[in-house]
Amino acid sequence: MSAPTAGPTALVNGRVAHWFAELPVPRPALPGNRDADVCIVGAGLTGLWTAYYLKKADPSLRITVLEAEFAGFGASGRNGGWASGLVPGARDRLAGQYGREAVLDWQQAMNEAVDEIIEVAAREGIDADIVKGGTLRVARTPAQATRLRHKVEQDHEWGVKESVLLTPAEADGHIRVDGVTAAAYTPHCARLQPASLVRGLAGTVEAMGVTLYEKTPVTEIRPGRAVTSRGVVSAPVVLRATEGFTSSLKGLRRAWLPMNSSMIVTEPLPAEVWDEIGWEGRETLGDTAHGHMYAQRTPDDRIAIGGRGVPYRFGSRTDKDGRVSEKTVGQLVATLNTMMPATTGARVDHAWCGVLAVPRDWSATIGLNRSTGLGHAGGYVGHGVTSTNLAARTLTDLVLGRESGLTRLPWVGHRSGTWEPEPFRWIGVRGLYVAYGYADRHEAGGRTRTSPIATLADLIARRP
Repeated sequence: MSAPTAGPTALVNGRVAHWFAELPVPRPALPGNRDADVCIVGAGLTGLWTAYYLKKADPSLRITVLEAEFAGFGASGRNGGWASGLVPGARDRLAGQYGREAVLDWQQAMNEAVDEIIEVAAREGIDADIVKGGTLRVARTPAQATRLRHKVEQDHEWGVKESVLLTPAEADGHIRVDGVTAAAYTPHCARLQPASLVRGLAGTVEAMGVTLYEKTPVTEIRPGRAVTSRGVVSAPVVLRATEGFTSSLKGLRRAWLPMNSSMIVTEPLPAEVWDEIGWEGRETLGDTAHGHMYAQRTPDDRIAIGGRGVPYRFGSRTDKDGRVSEKTVGQLVATLNTMMPATTGARVDHAWCGVLAVPRDWSATIGLNRSTGLGHAGGYVGHGVTSTNLAARTLTDLVLGRESGLTRLPWVGHRSGTWEPEPFRWIGVRGLYVAYGYADRHEAGGRTRTSPIATLADLIARRP
């Protein structure tokens, strides 16, 4: 059955993300010097969840959140809408550093955080179109199938027994993807509308008494101070929650790499196309290619699909509007049409990109220096929707001086090292993703094992 033909509507390219039907009017900026008990830099999910849990734990706290643009402007409002149990780090590597039990606890806490997000959204009246349908991962080459089986084995090793392998026929019962040779399913993921979640959370914390200033970029964080061109917020505790924009802060250029990820979304697809594709359970969809894709069926029956595009800009630069190159749009359309031929000819309504933060060892970190009052959380390597919630609850315990199971998780106090200086950073990252592209083409020829090109690239990148 054929898909709808392209219509006259022009592609919207950039304008932050499709998830914002209209870009919000920013809240007032910082009106001058202010004092607070806790200052949080960044009004994405990390900052807002932290404000939420701190205020719930101690309503007397004076909490100020500073945001350079508007709440959800960064990755929190541009992501693929996966609240998944994927841990933002290398489980084997961290187990070698901190012990197997700590990593098992971390994985369990991540799975539970998916349900925590759902419960808080329901309790606070945040309508983010959340459906816990799990994740379907598909393999379309023998090498991808080998990696997929290994990933399921690893999940079982780390306590995720619910992760199961599926036959192609069983996978079709979830989503009909062309050319599937193997698949896996885990229930630990919920599809959601990212902008609705982050904007709803911003409204919730404001109603609780948190002060949120937008259009107030922080240029420097010092002990007891967050410095902006509009004034200084003085607080004994200053928490950095800037994720992909961390490199813009003084002294942090090489701390985390701002990795770009791009997305497109189709027009709403008609019933006959969904009859061919299925996707009734609203599962999130991913694959095991090196240049991996991720997708969801949106609440209004579109398909939103993402991938890397241009992975990195020289000097750790980040864009503002989120425009995507025509080449990247074409690559994502081709991926979608190849995997789901019924979508061929469907109009693409919006394309955008955003940055996620990648530490040098691809493992997220949380920390609080009690002597300086400076804290941080981030480096979620693309698994941030759920990680932000767990990180915020962990930061809350650290700020309040509470020892807990959360403060003993392996990402607390973890140090990742710094990225290489330019031009080596740019050459290395661009070279790696060229290598991954070659590796995917190499494996398309029928190899049963991962291409040695990708294996070498993973070793150089220190990817898990």
